[in-house]
Amino acid sequence: MSSIILGYDPETLRERVDLVEVGRRLAELGELRSRDALCEKAWLLKVGGSLDDALDVANEAYRLARFTGDRRSLQRPRMIRAQVLQYQGRYDEAVSELTACIEEARTHEWHELEAFGLQHRGKVLFDEGDDEAAVADFTESLRLRTEAGAPADQIESAQFALETAKRRLESNVVPLF
Repeated sequence: MSSIILGYDPETLRERVDLVEVGRRLAELGELRSRDALCEKAWLLKVGGSLDDALDVANEAYRLARFTGDRRSLQRPRMIRAQVLQYQGRYDEAVSELTACIEEARTHEWHELEAFGLQHRGKVLFDEGDDEAAVADFTESLRLRTEAGAPADQIESAQFALETAKRRLESNVVPLF
């Protein structure tokens, strides 16, 4: 996916993507129906702007993961579904879904999933304008990712989100005098 993501928008924190690569990758995935393939398709459709299709595919990935009986395998489809809800402007639903994922990941000490959930809940909170809560989530995500030795792109993404949210928070602070 690194060739698909070109960077992050400093105003929205959303991925800037190469739409040609998005289309190429969707074509490569074709009719694959594994949980991982469906999750990737949902993400690609989301960043490509096909939000209704993205939600349908994310729901399909979630249903498939439920059949495995593995609680951990439910996390990724749930978080992708929450991201689609965010892009649709359904912030309360996205926060609720991500909070449930974060709490479950924390309970089971799935630190990489907890960090992922915190990062994306922070993005929803950022979209809503709750910069203080977004900073808290980004800070914790960065801490978890750093401690776990996460890949550089994940740490950089968390740092970028944190710095952006801090800048916006500081620029919105009204002096008392």
